[in-house]
Amino acid sequence: MIKLNNAFLKLLTFRILIVLAYQMMAVVVGWHIYELTHDTLALGLIGLAEIIPYFSCTLFAGYAVDHYSRRLFGVLASLMVFLSALTLTAVSAGWTGGNPLYWLYGAIAFNGVARAFISPSYSTLFAIILPREQYGRASAIGSSAFQLGLVIGPALGGILVGWAGKTAGYSAASLLSLGATAALLLLRVKEPPPAESTPVFKSIAGGLRFVFSNQIILGALSLDMFAVLFGGAIALLPAFIQDVFHYGPEGLGILRGAPAIGAMVTGLFLTRHPINLHAGRWLLGAVAGFGICMITFALSINIWLAGTLLILSGVCDGVSVVMRTTILQLVTPDAMRGRVSAISGIFIGSSNELGAFESGIAARLMGLVPSVIFGGIMTLAVVAATAKLAPKLRRLELHQLY
Repeated sequence: MIKLNNAFLKLLTFRILIVLAYQMMAVVVGWHIYELTHDTLALGLIGLAEIIPYFSCTLFAGYAVDHYSRRLFGVLASLMVFLSALTLTAVSAGWTGGNPLYWLYGAIAFNGVARAFISPSYSTLFAIILPREQYGRASAIGSSAFQLGLVIGPALGGILVGWAGKTAGYSAASLLSLGATAALLLLRVKEPPPAESTPVFKSIAGGLRFVFSNQIILGALSLDMFAVLFGGAIALLPAFIQDVFHYGPEGLGILRGAPAIGAMVTGLFLTRHPINLHAGRWLLGAVAGFGICMITFALSINIWLAGTLLILSGVCDGVSVVMRTTILQLVTPDAMRGRVSAISGIFIGSSNELGAFESGIAARLMGLVPSVIFGGIMTLAVVAATAKLAPKLRRLELHQLY
């Protein structure tokens, strides 16, 4: 079992609070913008407003975390989320002038910059605080904390908007992000010497070369990216609710939360029963299971069966996330953790955003159900290709990396 020392508890508190704050803001700002525009395109622009600054900054964020203080950039990122929430609070309360949409999208973009620094800071501090043999269990705990935020954050945001209004929702998010800042400020950790100073672009290029020349890391990241890109069906849930299951909006909430529930339970299970043997096969099998769940979900006509299948997809995704996180932590040299975490964020972040776009295009071309079946089949094909092209990942045993 992991000894939950003060440093790890503070880092975990930071992660839970910042995810809760971010998820609450995402729900409230979506409601706010649609209330102002009644335009679905305006909702789509929320993701674009955040992902552009995120992609623009994430490699530089990885460089900064590797070459300067790990904790400092986590604190600055939390403060940036706090300032974004405070700006949104001011817009909602009517304290700003001009077009409120400019303020809303500007705050979202600022949040995208903050998001670029959060993951590299967390990953590097995680590796400093814990011994290598505890990475597997600690990754499971961290994954469960993240999934808990994905379940509770949107629910709290929606409840606060309905009960007390948008200003209350934004204010709560600002308090949570301030709490995350405090958790890192209270964290006392001896950071290793920063990486040797090198030109920014040369250092970033070094991180990219490391990832693309390492079969294990590249295989794990590519597997996750293409599985989400092709296999995810979350973006199409509103269409399934209305056209297939003929259910009300409450059904959308049930189905959206189902994968996170499965992933959270899996993370908790893996804290007590970590996977050590046949790690590569477990990773490949979990992604294949995710693809099968998506195919069977597309064929289901009952909302409760669909919800069960999405929970199972979350179980598979939970195994995949924990294994990928553990592998990245064990394989990555200390001096490169920030850059590798940033590159990983590009893989994972791009798959979520592009996956939603791909789902919409495929559904338009093939139809709703056939597009999800096609995505599941493509996920299985990606697993087969990865197993063939990355034999080191397929044969990986975690004890080889300790």
